[in-house]
Amino acid sequence: MAKKTGLTFSREFDSLIRAIGECKSKAEEDAIIAREVDVLKARLKDPRVDERHTKEVLVRLIYVEMLGHEASWGHVTALRACSSKLLITKKVAYLASTLFLDSSSDLIVLIVNTITRDLTDDNMLVVCTALNAVTKLISADLITAVLAPVIQLLGHPRDLVRKKAVAVLHRFEQLDPLHEGPLAGADVDAHLRRMLCDKEPSVMCAVLCALGELASRDARTYRNLVPSFVSILKQVTEGKLPKAFDYHKVPAPFIQIKLLRLLAIVGAGDVSASENMYGVVGGVLQRAALHGNTIGNAIVYEAARTITTIHPNANLLQSAAEIIATFLRAASHNLKYTGIDVLARMVRINPKYAAEHQIAVIDCLEDRDDTLKKKTLELLYKMAKPNNVEVIVDKMVEYLRAVTDDVAKADVVQRISDLAERYAPDTFWFIETMNKVFELGGDNVPAAMAANLTRLIAEGGGEGDVAADRAMRADIVASYLDLLAHPKLSDVLLTVILWVLGEYGALADVGPGGVLGALGRLAEGGALSDHVRGYLLTAMAKLVAQGGGALPPVAEQAVEDAAASRNTDLQQRALELQALLRAGPADRQAVLPPDASAEDIDIEASLPFLDGFVACALQSGAAPYIPESERRQLGVVRGSHQDEAAAAKPINFKAYQRPQLPTARPQHP
Repeated sequence: MAKKTGLTFSREFDSLIRAIGECKSKAEEDAIIAREVDVLKARLKDPRVDERHTKEVLVRLIYVEMLGHEASWGHVTALRACSSKLLITKKVAYLASTLFLDSSSDLIVLIVNTITRDLTDDNMLVVCTALNAVTKLISADLITAVLAPVIQLLGHPRDLVRKKAVAVLHRFEQLDPLHEGPLAGADVDAHLRRMLCDKEPSVMCAVLCALGELASRDARTYRNLVPSFVSILKQVTEGKLPKAFDYHKVPAPFIQIKLLRLLAIVGAGDVSASENMYGVVGGVLQRAALHGNTIGNAIVYEAARTITTIHPNANLLQSAAEIIATFLRAASHNLKYTGIDVLARMVRINPKYAAEHQIAVIDCLEDRDDTLKKKTLELLYKMAKPNNVEVIVDKMVEYLRAVTDDVAKADVVQRISDLAERYAPDTFWFIETMNKVFELGGDNVPAAMAANLTRLIAEGGGEGDVAADRAMRADIVASYLDLLAHPKLSDVLLTVILWVLGEYGALADVGPGGVLGALGRLAEGGALSDHVRGYLLTAMAKLVAQGGGALPPVAEQAVEDAAASRNTDLQQRALELQALLRAGPADRQAVLPPDASAEDIDIEASLPFLDGFVACALQSGAAPYIPESERRQLGVVRGSHQDEAAAAKPINFKAYQRPQLPTARPQHP
């Protein structure tokens, strides 16, 4: 019978695991762990516990902390066990130490000598265990203590050790990225470049991970490595790496992806570097498309991203667009999403690549996947032009009608507004579109959009055709009167409707009186906010000035309620409206002239219309005006709080004088 090897545990430990697994409540679990803590504390004080049993104690300590209980009293035991000569105990001790502590712990100093010694051990497994601990436990202040042995391990005969040593250097670069601390003077970059040529692909892959992060900080420094990256990628795609790195018959796909991302970083914005990689990137794209499986599609996506990131090449972009088009027609949501993402990147370079697939993109909006719909809307927004804005906006409005999430709704509202303002074919289409946005967007529509719409309605089409502007406003008034019958309208839409009906209600078929009746029914039937009621009262006042006559009973009641309101703004508007009703037609027209909202108001800063009033006051004995500067000099006007603070004595930050010890008084007999 074969000898049983590996970790062996006691029956006591087996019972502990079974008891934890059979717990039916957190309280029961806490009680079991509390008893276990008492047992472990007693076990650690027992001098008879040898190294073989220490490993089980450490595993049980891991369970204690893993289940949320305090085990700091056992951390020193884990650190002490790292120096064990028994390999299994050493590995468990290092594992426990990395789980219990991090690089900021003060206890790490106790283990530095042990790690340094283990890095030079003859046993490869001990060295690998120490390297794993270095990445977790060594802080920037302790890099100097282990840097030299780590660099020496780059030449170790075993590829696993070299790979882990590269990972440790990568970690050191993260801890001291500017090389102003322990890495000052240490040419880590040269070591990584040398290891890029390692004969073992796993070591090379570890170097690619480190160079990818370094290149993202400073791509210019690593552009001279483009020939090396291109050569490695070509060898990978030609299947010159061992078959062990293949995945679903694709040669080393994850190394290909890392290299493509590196090429995208170093080739962005550099024509020369991009030209050196065109051939190999195009070859990777074509070979990956032939596989047709998930990992092949991942490489296609990464190659397409690289093509859209480096300096543009028309042939590569066209090839990528043709292959990505198959993603849009796929049944998988993931493939559609990646296709939409790549097309969105291509639109930034040239919109024609996405325009060829506009129908397929629009069809993605019919998908049930909300994430795909959102991504498609982003692409449609970037694809919009004057010749297709109506189709795209109609699709966005349909999406707005169905979406329920407030964040997504606000985003779509903003996008539709932007497209309508930039590419509207005519004023009436813009107003009609914005009305739909206000109706469907609800309270997610910002007030600035309402101000833009009312300004456009007031200014008209901008072509100087008075009759066309009048007809447009009449149509808008009619549509808004119909909208008032809807049971639920947002405050933003109501303010727009009330402003338009107040300004141009006379153009309605029912006349100003009929519009006043509709406003009265609105005031009677709905629970309006004070802000909307203010717009309602102003609209009534404008309609009265335009010849609306007396208010209907429901409107009179709304005005009386506002006059008695605690809101001073509503009260003032209501009292002004009541005063306007008592005035004559000429006075009404003078106070609120029709269609005067777009007229420019000239304001004379000197207020000359007050000259007569001032002259009469002076003749009656009033004192002449004295400028503020002269009043300050006379001491009549007190300075502001800021002036007083500036003139005040600044805060004294000096320390108080040190107190003197009292001297003893002489005693007289």
